[in-house]
Amino acid sequence: MKKMLFLSFVLSPLALFASSDVQTDILPRTVNFLIFGAIIYYLLADKLKEFFTGRTASIQAELDEVQATLEESEKKVQDAKAELEKAKLVAQELVSDAQGDIDSIKNKISTSCESDIAYLEKSFNEKTELEAKKAKKAIVNEVLEELFNDSDVAMSQENLSKVILKKAA
Repeated sequence: MKKMLFLSFVLSPLALFASSDVQTDILPRTVNFLIFGAIIYYLLADKLKEFFTGRTASIQAELDEVQATLEESEKKVQDAKAELEKAKLVAQELVSDAQGDIDSIKNKISTSCESDIAYLEKSFNEKTELEAKKAKKAIVNEVLEELFNDSDVAMSQENLSKVILKKAA
């Protein structure tokens, strides 16, 4: 590579001035140019190598840093996806647990309501029977008081039962 560069420096003046018929001092100029190129190369070669090596190293460091950041970001994305999947599973479990709790509560409320309704019906029937008995007693007492207070009426046992049955009905 260096030889190609060197040859291009050496031959470029020859190629540029080869077609002219004018006699010039091409050989001394070429030698001077080669000496100048060698001096420039001698003075600047190490500095250029250091500059480009440093530049390459800094670019590589930045690239490594970006690569590390990219890998870290990808890891965070994977972690976030895993957390999302866990959250979805937890949400599904919560929904199914809530559905089971809802069914359980519905059954408890239903059985509680049924037992309350049965208790109220039983209580109503008992109170109805009690009131019917009270009403019958009151009627019987009323009829008996009328009969006992009325001395004009002399009744037989059979007539007395008929009167009581009529009042009770």
